[in-house]
Amino acid sequence: MKIYTKTGDEGTTSLFGGKRVRKDDIRIEAYGTVDELNTFIGLCASSLKDTKVIDLLIEVQKRLFTIGSHLASDPSRKLPVPDLLASDVEILEKAIDNMNENLPALKNFILPGGSQSVAFAHICRTVSRRAERRIITLHSMANVDPIIIQYLNRLSDYFFVLSRKIAHDEGTMEIPWNPRK
Repeated sequence: MKIYTKTGDEGTTSLFGGKRVRKDDIRIEAYGTVDELNTFIGLCASSLKDTKVIDLLIEVQKRLFTIGSHLASDPSRKLPVPDLLASDVEILEKAIDNMNENLPALKNFILPGGSQSVAFAHICRTVSRRAERRIITLHSMANVDPIIIQYLNRLSDYFFVLSRKIAHDEGTMEIPWNPRK
């Protein structure tokens, strides 16, 4: 099987369902950013040793494929796509709450970084926020299931807290941001 089709050589691509759109269409931008996030999550997971966190990150990657299938589908057709559930959001919330229990109270903004794995989690946080923004833009033009926006919003929160947990577990000092006066 050839990986290239040459059908996109003119700057268009097909949605699931066959409709062709420009490659810079907001729908393509949205699911492309979700795909980028998924890749960074794989990078983040590969830098960790905590199997529970890695297992959750793999589940998140699966949910992002679900989100991608929704976004890549022709909205004018009723196509079968996997479901994203409120319980998927709740899993993230529970993980956030569990991690937060063992972290010191946050008194300042913190600078992203401190170690490679902490930085990877921050990259996931920021790409998650960008994906959410792209999907909100898409939602202003076409209906997007609100659970997708909610999931990505919670996911960025998860990655912020994960970055703090990783730093705590590694003994990496969080660097506070102190504005100049």
